[in-house]
Order: sequence, then C-alpha cells, then structure tokens
Amino acid sequence: MSTVKPRTSRKSPELCKSAKFRKTRIGGLVAAVTACAAIAATVAASDPAAARPGGQDAGTGDRTRVTTTEGPVRGQVTGGVRTFQGIPYAAPPTGDRRWQEPRPPRPRSAPLDARTPGSACAQPTDQPIAIEGGGSEDCLYLNVTTPAGRTQGRLPVVVWIHGGSFTYGDGGTYRAAKLAAAEQGAVVVTLNYRLGTFGFLSASGLDAPANLGLLDQQAALQWVRRNARAFGGDPRNVTLMGQSGGGYSVCAQLVSPAARGLFHRAIVQSAGCVGPDGSFTRKEAEDNGRAIAEAAGCDDPCTVDSCLRRKSTAALIKASVSGHEGYRPVVDGEVLPESPSRAIPAGRFARVPVLHGSTHDEMSGLAATQETTTGRPLTAEEYAGKLTEQFGAVAPAVLAEYPAAAYPAPGAALSAVLTDSEWSTAALDTQRALARHTSVHAYDFAEAESPYFRGVPRPESFSLGTGHMVDLAYLFENDLFEPLDARQSRLSDTVIGYWSRFARTGQVNGDGAPAWQRFTAGDPYVQRLASGRIGRTDFAGDHHVGFWRGLSS
Repeated sequence: MSTVKPRTSRKSPELCKSAKFRKTRIGGLVAAVTACAAIAATVAASDPAAARPGGQDAGTGDRTRVTTTEGPVRGQVTGGVRTFQGIPYAAPPTGDRRWQEPRPPRPRSAPLDARTPGSACAQPTDQPIAIEGGGSEDCLYLNVTTPAGRTQGRLPVVVWIHGGSFTYGDGGTYRAAKLAAAEQGAVVVTLNYRLGTFGFLSASGLDAPANLGLLDQQAALQWVRRNARAFGGDPRNVTLMGQSGGGYSVCAQLVSPAARGLFHRAIVQSAGCVGPDGSFTRKEAEDNGRAIAEAAGCDDPCTVDSCLRRKSTAALIKASVSGHEGYRPVVDGEVLPESPSRAIPAGRFARVPVLHGSTHDEMSGLAATQETTTGRPLTAEEYAGKLTEQFGAVAPAVLAEYPAAAYPAPGAALSAVLTDSEWSTAALDTQRALARHTSVHAYDFAEAESPYFRGVPRPESFSLGTGHMVDLAYLFENDLFEPLDARQSRLSDTVIGYWSRFARTGQVNGDGAPAWQRFTAGDPYVQRLASGRIGRTDFAGDHHVGFWRGLSS
C-alpha cells in the first residue's frame, strides 16, 4: 500500500499566512473516539438495556424499540420486517460543520421516532433520479430493516450505498423488505452520504478533506460496527454493497486504509473498479472546484474558504456542477491513497470476497433517447453518424463489428456498442484483476424484458432489456421502477437468494438454485441471470471484448 500522507491545508502560505487552520484529521479522529466513549457511557447510565443490546429491548419484549449506543429508537413492524428509518449516524454537517469530517451524533435518552426517513443530501434536481425538493445539508441518516420474527444466531449485515454519480439519490428510497426477509434473513442498512459540492469538492483555499462522502460512508460503517448487535446483526459479518456511483464507492472503500475491518465482503454492481478511471486526481478535482468557486463568486484564493462557507445551500447548488461527470472520489493520498484502477490490479486492497457484475444492456436507455424524445427511431444512417462522432477514425471498424442489420433496430445496435465499449470491458477487467488476489463471483444481468422507470417512455423499435440501474428493481422495493410481473418476481427471488447467501457465507450456491462457479484466472466463469436461462454465459464473446481489446492495443 502506498504511504498515506497527512492532510495539509491547500491555502497558499504566501497569500494566507494569517489563516486559522482547523484541527487535523488525527485530532478529529481522537475527538470522535472520545465522543463515542462518552455517548456509550451516557446511554448505558440512562438506559440499562443499552448494556445488553439485542433484537429487541431487553426485558420489554417490544420489537419496535431498540437501544443503540446513542440512545433508543422506535421503528415499526410491517409485514415480515421491522424498519427503523432516519437514524442519525453522525452530527448534522451544517453551519460551522459544513465541509468538516463527520462527528458522532449527540446522545439522547428519549426514544427517537424512527418511522420516517431523514432528509436526502443536498443535490441538484435536473435529473430523473434526483430527489424531489433537492434535499438538505442535514442529511447524515441511515435506515435499518430486519426480519420481524426471531432468528437463529446473529444475522449478516448488508450495508447499501446508493448510486447517482456522487451527485444524486438517497438511501431512504431503497426499501429492503425482500432482501432482509430472504432465507435466514439479514440486517439491511441503507444510508445517505454527502454528495456533489458538499461531499466531493476540492478547491484551492478551501480547508476541507477531499472525500467527505467517502468519510461519511466510513462513519456509517463505524455506526454499524457499534450497533449491529442491537438489531440482531453480526458486526463481524458485514457486506458492503453498491451500484454505479455506490459501486465505485465500494471500490474506493476496498482501497481506503480507514475502511479496513469495517466490512468483510463486497458486492459491486455496474461499476468497473478497473478500466476507465472512476476517480479524479487532485488537479482534476481542484480544476472543477475552481470553476465552482468562481461561479459562486468566491475566486480570491485567500478568502475562498470563508466566502464559500457563507453561501447558502441553494447558492452552492446553483454554482455546482450537475449531470454525471462533475464529481468523483479524489486520490488525496490519505482517504484514497491511490486510484482503485491502479491499486486493485497490484493487490493493494482489502482482499475480501467480491460479487461483481453488470447489466447486459447498461446503455439501452441512453441509446433510446432520440426515439423516446422525438417519437422517431434512429435510422441506420444516423447510427453510423453517431459511431463516427463517438469513435472517429475507428468508427468503420466498429460499424463492421456491429452492423445495424444484425440487430432488431439501429438503436439496439447503438446500445450494444455503448454498453460493450464503456461497461462490459471494464467489468471483465475488474473481475480478472480482483480474481488474482481474492474470491470472485461474476454475473451478467441479462433479463430480456425488465421493468423500467415509472412514467418514462420506452422505444417501440427495440427492447431495452435490462439497462443501467434497472437490476435494482429485482433487489429493492423502489418507487422509481415499474412493478415486477410474475416471471420477473421469480427471477428476483433467485437473485436475492444468491445475494443473501453471499452476504451470509461468502458463497452463492444452495437452496436448489442453479450452480454458480467462482471466476478464476484459468476459468473466467460469468453467471447469466435471466428468466429460464440462469447459468454460464460467454461474457467475453457476447460483449465483443476481444474486439475492443484489439481496438485499443
């Protein structure tokens, strides 16, 4: 592992010699540990049940009340699960705490009403996956779902990190009843973490860590370690799971030294830890940060810190970068010592078992944009033009490999091209790199007809298959997606069975499900997940990986 360098202020010493620097990261961690000890002592003194955490409050038999190290929480029982929502895992990062590392929440003696989620983190509202209303800076909350009935022994814990390009989304929309109640059950934790300008901003003169969003995720994992037993979970059996930006967060946490020991397995969905780099260098991040500071009217390098801190949430959102390319984890030498794309092939990561995969049609939604917005399908000529725009001089080779006539429609051909070039090759590269150092199970989620986003039109000229993010409809109850039909529900049961067995034991096989072999260097086994067709698939051949490797060599 590369040497971890201490964080220093990025203010110019010549321009800002009189600047008052905040506490170092080491000082902050000492304060956090001290505060945690004080919280535990306070709660234990005010509530004796806290010393005997379990699946319910000791001596009361109340399944809706659990005592955490920070104080009691009261949730609800619905169907076969208990849910506890809106639990603060850190103090609100507001006011003077904006752009500071997460600190422990205040202890409390009265039960917290945990029947509704806390606010989502502040974000733009320009994308369909954005949270209505734009969220708040007071957002460091998590949600816990557990089986309602008694279980044998401690349950595995699954910690879910939502996607959204580090800019959008929240944990509360991912309801986890099916995942929690599957087979022998699991404790499922979904969380919020600071996004965009509030979670991943680096600007010269701003005295703040570069990866606050990653630090929030680690604070949530520390909360899980302290409190898993109170909900019936095993803090020594935690699976960190994420999709897209959340999946790349898992890649980053595999590499981050501070996350070591906080989780014991990893599930990465639709995120290539290896391949096109999903992190920013310090310079790339600071170039973006400079543009944001200038847009906010804070372009003086000596006063940028105080200027940005005076801005309202709305003003910072307005000045920030929206869309899907503005924010990434930053290679800062401390939280993220090096990019996952370098660290993982070299074996410099937490070598826990990994379940990794992607959807068969990651880019189908984007490929269908013209048809769904204009009502007119893409023509073969327009398809060739898009390839030229995307690939330049090598576009004729791409067109020969993916002729429009070989697909149901030119839009379907474009979906295959974009999926294979941008996602599938990175997925296979990631699986190969991981498998050199740890146990890997790989998959291709290939259901031919999947639910889609509610209210979003589908193209008529071709099927979208299973596109980016749509696999989550099979794992969570989320109002973003159309409901599953009977066939899709059966596939959902099988997939949840695989995921829950992996969380429990690190293995996927059992309960009569189709066998799933490990991915190894000598036998790169990839499991196809589709109704009636679960089993080995020729992933490299299906996604033209050899062609793309030859094109880039």
